Amino acid sequence: MNEIARKAREAGVVGSGGAGFPTHVKLLSPAEIYLVNGAECEPLLKVDQQLAVKYAPQLVRGLQLAMQAVGAREGIIAFKAKYVDAIAAVQPLLAANMRIHILKDIYPAGDEVITIWMATGRRVPPAALPKDVGVAVNNVLTLINLARAVDHGTPVIDRTLTISGAVSDPITVTVPIGTPLRDVIARAGSITTNKPYFVNGGPMMGKLLDSIDQPVTKTTGGIIVLPEDHIVIRRHRQPMQNIMATARAVCEQCNLCTELCPRHLIGHELHPALIVRSANYRDIGKPSVLLSALTCSECAICEQWACPVDISPMRINIALKEKFRAEGARYVGELRPLDPMAEHRLVPTSRLVTRLGIAPYNKKAPLDETETHPKAVVLNLRQHIGAAAVPLVRVGDAVQRGQLLADIPPDALGARLHASISGTVSAVSSQSITLTA
Repeated sequence: MNEIARKAREAGVVGSGGAGFPTHVKLLSPAEIYLVNGAECEPLLKVDQQLAVKYAPQLVRGLQLAMQAVGAREGIIAFKAKYVDAIAAVQPLLAANMRIHILKDIYPAGDEVITIWMATGRRVPPAALPKDVGVAVNNVLTLINLARAVDHGTPVIDRTLTISGAVSDPITVTVPIGTPLRDVIARAGSITTNKPYFVNGGPMMGKLLDSIDQPVTKTTGGIIVLPEDHIVIRRHRQPMQNIMATARAVCEQCNLCTELCPRHLIGHELHPALIVRSANYRDIGKPSVLLSALTCSECAICEQWACPVDISPMRINIALKEKFRAEGARYVGELRPLDPMAEHRLVPTSRLVTRLGIAPYNKKAPLDETETHPKAVVLNLRQHIGAAAVPLVRVGDAVQRGQLLADIPPDALGARLHASISGTVSAVSSQSITLTA
């Protein structure tokens, strides 16, 4: 293991923009290009675009370290053109083998596979990884965390996230990992709807929260508050049996969900219209049609933008993915030709904001890094892809902020966990460690 990867491992650095892939593992695979995904494609989320301004030197330093670790010849930072301040802050700091790639303000620019295609021209085959085309990808906060880990030995113990939607004062805050979401939401002032629902993530790909008493994790990028009757909430709450019944009754096979599917446009077999038909009528079509659901990025274009009769191919895909993964099934397919209309069928973010009915909430959420001191934090042992971390502490132990609490199991994919506050270990379970200040 190279020294940069080792320090990333020690600090518990994981991808902060997705499912939390352990960064040290990514730094062990050779790559020709290291891509910084600074697109932040989801409307209402304002984390990376602000961190890139405030911590531009650390971002560029993190990119330099990542390039060194994987042997990359080129570093690319992908920003949307509208992130003027971020571009201005970062551009003067770039080395000769680094460049900024300007993205159009479209969705899903920010999806890893789509951003790779836009910034490099390379297309990741279905069921493949970026490294298979010589590219490594991380987002802005991940590389800032890498720089802090390597240069100062600082573990990942804080998380920056946006609180937006139906709140009086949208805000982007940095809080200790494990802080109750309820406390973080309170930083955004009052809730401006009588029956609020909470989405973890953006309005397109986020997940509806059952409770706001759960803790902030390393991958919590934002919480959006929306009224009970908002279209985004109504779609989240729709039972799967209703989704299937609606699809069976009203699907017109217009094919718009397929024609506008970003993965299909760049050459993946993924065909939402055929998946809907096959799922409803007992697997009509080739087995690969249904298995291609495994390659769905869950961008929600088919659901929130394409379908004229309010069917959700994405949620059918999600159900199929759960079934296939439980069965150990895998998709195997070839990369097909690029759709000549691919570049022109991606969705302008401004039109998406209007379609989703979130224009009233599309406000600035200024960065506020005022220190917060929660009375207690709950640190999930699994905040990443892979195996849960193994606790190294017991109830009653006194710990200091930054202290190692749980380690990676032997020979497993995982990430270390550190104390985000100083205090006492008040509970240890198979799922989490609780610290009380």
